[in-house]
Amino acid sequence: MVRRYGHFDTAEDAVQEALLAAAVQWPQDGVPGNPLGWLITVASRRLTDLLRSRQARERREDVVARWTPAEQWLAPAADSPVSDADDTLILLFMCCHPALSPASQIALTLRVVGGLTTAEIARAFLVPEATMTRRITRAKKTVKDSGIPFGMPQGRQRDERLRAVLHVLYLIFNEGYASTSGSNLHRPELSAEAIRLTRIVHRLMPGAGEVAGLLALMLLTDARRPARTGPDGGLIPMAEQDRSLWNAEQIAEGVALVTDALPRGRPGPYQLQAAIAAVHDEAPSAEQTDWPQIKALYELLMGIAGNPMVALNHAVAVAMADGPRAGLDLIGELESDTRLAEDHRLHAVRAHLLEMAGDLAGAYAAYQEAARRTTNLPQQRYLHAKATRLTVTPTLYP
Repeated sequence: MVRRYGHFDTAEDAVQEALLAAAVQWPQDGVPGNPLGWLITVASRRLTDLLRSRQARERREDVVARWTPAEQWLAPAADSPVSDADDTLILLFMCCHPALSPASQIALTLRVVGGLTTAEIARAFLVPEATMTRRITRAKKTVKDSGIPFGMPQGRQRDERLRAVLHVLYLIFNEGYASTSGSNLHRPELSAEAIRLTRIVHRLMPGAGEVAGLLALMLLTDARRPARTGPDGGLIPMAEQDRSLWNAEQIAEGVALVTDALPRGRPGPYQLQAAIAAVHDEAPSAEQTDWPQIKALYELLMGIAGNPMVALNHAVAVAMADGPRAGLDLIGELESDTRLAEDHRLHAVRAHLLEMAGDLAGAYAAYQEAARRTTNLPQQRYLHAKATRLTVTPTLYP
């Protein structure tokens, strides 16, 4: 419907009314021989009515003259049997238009492609529904005003937009797996939706190594989710998790994906992160983790996609491979990075390494500082618990 008429909001309303009509009529009259064609026909009629009403109200009869005839459509009809999957991919590319902010790209992707309601998206990102409504409305208007036809971008533009698509899916997954705020450690519906959408992109672009890498990374990370929380919802770090609870099928699929993707050419950031996740997941125990290999992979990752979080994870790998003091030296270099200085994860890593090095007083203060900086309640409880377990007199550290 969007491809035919180019109206996000109106197409959405028309499709909803067609679905409502089907819910009422099909139980009485039976399911038609071509359900999709029936829905498209009814939605098209309703959309035409809505457009005519809008034109009359706004006195814009000239809009009719600018409608594109069917023979000039840039893509096959929406009720074509081969168009559905392609439409989903094209919608993903449209929702990740570079003119939109990352927050708007995420919101529009979840609403238009993922099918989540505005209220669900607002709850997931802890903003009022009215705020999310305005954000999605502005995003739709930006895409409409851009004049971009409903079609797959080509060449360099397609490669650039694919990076944006993968980044948005990565952000959605991360917010689902490790919520940045609120009372829940994770939001499974968001991570599941990110995996579903990434599967679609991988199915339609099977030769894209970074798409396979991102899907592998999601699967290998999500496989640990069943062991990540205790009965009370508290956080359990990877080293203490019951690995028998990890999802073996997801691990096998993720390992196969990254193993197949890596030899194709120079690996990208998602493939390297997936390789790191695979080393973790294939280790029989935390003690048997191949930290030198993880350290080497992080060094490769820093060479092609260095950022503060990669550097922080590299510091952890160095500490595990070469000793806590080596990791703490790297942490000290990161403290001057303003992008990371306020993040609770920097202080949490420092606390852990100080505890490993035997500096319990320093570890206590760092755990407390990390707890103050996170807005996720399970993480706060975990960090406070780590601090209180240390043999330090609390009154010395108000």
